[in-house]
Amino acid sequence: MAEMGPESGEGWERKVLEKIALAAITEQRSARRWGIFFKLLILVYLFAVLIIGMGWIKRGDYKSTGKHSALVELRGVIAADAQASADNVTSGLQAAFKDGNTQGVILRINSPGGSPVQAGYINDEIKRLRAKYPNIPLYAVVEDICASGGYYVAAAANRIYVDKASIVGSIGVVMDGFGFTGTMEKLGVERRAITAGENKKFLDPFSPVNPAHKAFAEKMLGEIHQQFITVVREGRGKRLPDNPELFSGLVWVGQKSIEMGLADGLGSVESVARDVIKAEDVVDFTLRENIAERVVRKFGATMAEALLKLATAGGALPR
Repeated sequence: MAEMGPESGEGWERKVLEKIALAAITEQRSARRWGIFFKLLILVYLFAVLIIGMGWIKRGDYKSTGKHSALVELRGVIAADAQASADNVTSGLQAAFKDGNTQGVILRINSPGGSPVQAGYINDEIKRLRAKYPNIPLYAVVEDICASGGYYVAAAANRIYVDKASIVGSIGVVMDGFGFTGTMEKLGVERRAITAGENKKFLDPFSPVNPAHKAFAEKMLGEIHQQFITVVREGRGKRLPDNPELFSGLVWVGQKSIEMGLADGLGSVESVARDVIKAEDVVDFTLRENIAERVVRKFGATMAEALLKLATAGGALPR
């Protein structure tokens, strides 16, 4: 019969002690990680309270003690994830129209265009607000550029004012991309794509141009272009002359755009507020992200990444 000698006994005891020590070390590491985790949570909470308490997070300037002209800005590319998104612009417009002291709304535009969907949302909301508040006019004031989707939005205004050197127009639609077939041939790269659906590789940049796909894309762009034309004709009405160049995608300087019926006159935010609306006090209703909000968002993203690493490091999870 085999017996356990002294050396075997010592080996067994040593292994047990090693396991106990390792378990204790693992537990200590886990406790330290979660201690850091909760300290970071407290830090984030205190940081947010500090920012809110000091009033660093602020959207627009809605304070006015009397009659005023309300300002909303549409600046930059119109896109869902941009400052000039439909959500931001329409929220500012809604607040501006709702304010009881607003005598007129000025939509200051400086945009090369962007998403036709986002521009359409803003155009529709302007028309809805104008119908809901018939006594409050909305004027578009163009700074450097009001093109494509920017003009899609402006067309909903009562009147459009420009600077003599502003760029206005570009009533058209574009879909652009690149083709890499020649480059692939030179590099000896072979395209391998397996699809279910004969048109799944629609406008694939790594394949030769498919005439049927090109024709379909042109038809689709034509439909969107016609929607654009309809919106502009409805917004501008009889102010538009019978000129096919208007919808060709061309742009004009501000003075010429007035002659073309795309704008109504020269003006700035100050002159429109003073001379047209007759309410010189301008209150900004633009929803914009300030520095504090960007810091909070960046800080929050960094904290989330750090906490995720902390929680997954070594497989340590709360028990």
